[in-house]
Amino acid sequence: MIEDTRATYAAWADTYDADVSALGYAAPARVALALRRAGANPDKPLLDFGCGTGLSGLAFKAAGFAQIDGTDLSSEMLAQARQKGIYQHLWEAEPNTLGHVKRGAYPLISAVSSIGQGEAPPRTLDLLLDILAPGGLLAFTLDEDALADRAYSDRLDIAVLAPDIEVVLDEDGPHLSAKGVRSTVFVLRRT
Repeated sequence: MIEDTRATYAAWADTYDADVSALGYAAPARVALALRRAGANPDKPLLDFGCGTGLSGLAFKAAGFAQIDGTDLSSEMLAQARQKGIYQHLWEAEPNTLGHVKRGAYPLISAVSSIGQGEAPPRTLDLLLDILAPGGLLAFTLDEDALADRAYSDRLDIAVLAPDIEVVLDEDGPHLSAKGVRSTVFVLRRT
């Protein structure tokens, strides 16, 4: 499955930005603005998990975030992201691990359109929360299909039951507006 995902995004990398923009891809800007509304300090380091071609990085930069790192499974998508000149550090991710990233390393983490069916599995939420610093914010989207899948919704429910995790924002809105696809932006805080 991971190899299929890598192959899909490798083949799509050159046209991805134009393709999703034509579909009214709203998720990156929604997540960037949600982080700001949740009180994120834009001068703190932000990890853009599943950064793809860097569309989310552009949204974070436009929202004032200055220290952005990115990781993705696709080297071809990362090549597109690198050309945008937004990221301080970019690296190719390995499935089910964040490798060299230490526990509590990032005060801000995003996963825009990166967790869900055909994307990262539900346990990814645990990986991201593990590297979230105390007081840090994790912002991510779950589209309608992911929210309808008990594996994803149950994983989220379990995460927010932890005594050190609180939901700061939970907001439904457009994801791919031209197709009528919606998603929910969640912002969680580690206390």
